[in-house]
Amino acid sequence: MSFEGKIVLITGASSGIGAAAAVYFAQQGALLALVGRNAERAESVAAKIRDSGVEVEPLVILADITVDSERIISETIEKYGRLDVLINNAAFGVPGSIETTRIEDYDAIFSTNVRGTFLLTQLAVPHLLASKGNIVNVSSVCGMRTFPILLAYCMSKAALDQFTQCVAVDLADRGVRVNCVSPGVVDTNFHEITLGFNKDSVEYAAIMDQYANIHPMKRIGQTDECVNAIAFLANENTAAFITGTLLTVELSIVERMFISLI
Repeated sequence: MSFEGKIVLITGASSGIGAAAAVYFAQQGALLALVGRNAERAESVAAKIRDSGVEVEPLVILADITVDSERIISETIEKYGRLDVLINNAAFGVPGSIETTRIEDYDAIFSTNVRGTFLLTQLAVPHLLASKGNIVNVSSVCGMRTFPILLAYCMSKAALDQFTQCVAVDLADRGVRVNCVSPGVVDTNFHEITLGFNKDSVEYAAIMDQYANIHPMKRIGQTDECVNAIAFLANENTAAFITGTLLTVELSIVERMFISLI
C-alpha cells in the first residue's frame, strides 16, 4: 500500500502502535514527522527505520502535544512544506474508578487524549485542506464498551470518537477525510505502563489471558494488525469515499468487557 512521497505526521510514535506505524509508513515511501516524549525510544524507532533500508531520515520531534502543538506543526511544515496525513495516536491511561480516580489524573488524561489532539488537529487543518489530506485518530474499543477501573481513559476515548465524527462532517465537503481506528487489546507496553505490572511477570500473563478470552478470536491483537487498519483508512486508493468511520479492530461484537485485575 504505497504512500510514496506523502508527508505523514504521527504522534505517540516512540512506542506501541505509533512506533509500528512509523516503520510501516516509512517502508511504504512516506516522509515522516515522528512525535514522542521519550528521546531514547524515539531514537530507537528512527534506527529501525534506517535499518530497514529507508533512504530518507525521519524528522523526530521530541515534544508533548499538550504544550508543543504549534512547534510540532511548524517544524513539520518547515521541513517538508506540506502535510498529507495526520495520525493522532498519542494517549495514555491511569487506573481508577469513580471512587479512586484523582482529578489530577483525569485532567492529565483529557489534556493528552482529547485537548492535545484537538489543538494539534486544529493547527494541522489548514495544511490538510491545502493538500486534500486526511486524518486517522487512534481510539480504543474502550470508547464504545464498558471497561472496569479505566473510567477517565474510557471517557477520553469516547470523546475522541465523537471528535472524529464531528470533524469529519466539518471537513468532508472540502476534501479532507477524518476516520478512527479503535483497537481491542493489543500487545504493546500500554497495559504494562498503565497497570504497573512487569511484562514478564506471572500476574501480567494472567491478565493477558483474561484479555484474550474476552475477544471473539480468543487472542489479543498485534500492532501490525492495527497499522494495517490505519493505512487502509489513510490511503486514497482504498478509502477515498470513507469518512467519519470508527473502525474497530476485532472487538466489535462484545457488549461489555469484564476483567478481574490481580
